[in-house]
Amino acid sequence: MTSLTVLGIESSCDETAAAVVRGRADAPPGEILSSVVYDQIDLHTAFGGVVPEIAARAHAEKLDVAVAEALREAGLALSAVDAIAVTAGPGLIGGLISGVSCAKGLALGSGKPLIGVNHLEGHALTARLTDAVAYPFLLLLVSGGHCQLIDVAAPGRYRRIGTTLDDAPGEAFDKTAKLMGLGFPGGPAVERAAMAGDAARFEFPRALLGRKGCDFSFSGLKTSLRVKFDALRAEGEPTAQDVADLCAGFQAACVEALTRVTAKAMAGFRAGYPDVTAPVLAVAGGVAANRAIRDGLEAVCAAQEFALIAPPLALCTDNAAMIAWAGLERLARGDVDDFSLAPRPRWPLDETSAPVVGFGKRGAKA
Repeated sequence: MTSLTVLGIESSCDETAAAVVRGRADAPPGEILSSVVYDQIDLHTAFGGVVPEIAARAHAEKLDVAVAEALREAGLALSAVDAIAVTAGPGLIGGLISGVSCAKGLALGSGKPLIGVNHLEGHALTARLTDAVAYPFLLLLVSGGHCQLIDVAAPGRYRRIGTTLDDAPGEAFDKTAKLMGLGFPGGPAVERAAMAGDAARFEFPRALLGRKGCDFSFSGLKTSLRVKFDALRAEGEPTAQDVADLCAGFQAACVEALTRVTAKAMAGFRAGYPDVTAPVLAVAGGVAANRAIRDGLEAVCAAQEFALIAPPLALCTDNAAMIAWAGLERLARGDVDDFSLAPRPRWPLDETSAPVVGFGKRGAKA
């Protein structure tokens, strides 16, 4: 198999990104020739969260700039890439339309193949791009919109082991930060506050830990924090230490929920793949940047004799390098799209399992 070079485009939420990646799907890791990311933090901070219409407009303004910069940093003309990969879902529909439209125009003008990539697959395969992880492996995807444990069996073969039944961890972190006025983005703000806090001061629930299976729930944790914060406010303005202690307790509960459920999934993975002598847990998604969560996962991996593969912090959040690599793996299989490619706001990575939550006219959420 020859080396392939793929231009990737990502615009599913509030990062406008383009990247060029080179490599062989049968001999990872890949080489990131360039990776350009324009965030939109300044545009959304005043609202305490991402405003879809503002995000879509910003993508439309920055996509061509990001692509041109990525090609320039890679030292390549568009004619030198083998394909153009783009996030086609899941995500905010306005951003997806912007990205897919841009990719279609580039593919049409250059005559290069077009590849629509599932955003979750981009996260799933980051461990192969960076660390040459072999199939099969266990994936924990933790982000603002998703929390899933996935059996990554082979190229294009994904089985959902567990998922959140309500909120994703990143969503819970963001709403916690907004409630207490810690700013946007919420995840890093809560993590910073928690560093000075006492995690034992407040008691928080750990939902579903006594239940069979590997599903998660974070809505009760978020509600518990709101009740405690409101009780403090009823007595007067909460102090900085109050806020730090709440953040520390909240984060500790989140870490325990993630690690204990992941440990159950590890046991199931070992049973399903008895011949795998060096099992791997890959963690991906923006919440994977949280140091306390990484420390917790490192501990459970050591106890379960799994290797933990976590991407560099720059590749935890949304980026186009992961989209380019996922496109490269699909291109190597001859799996490309035509110009009927349509953005999908909902697109489960495992489309064979019954939906757990959020099934409607737009499809299954998870």
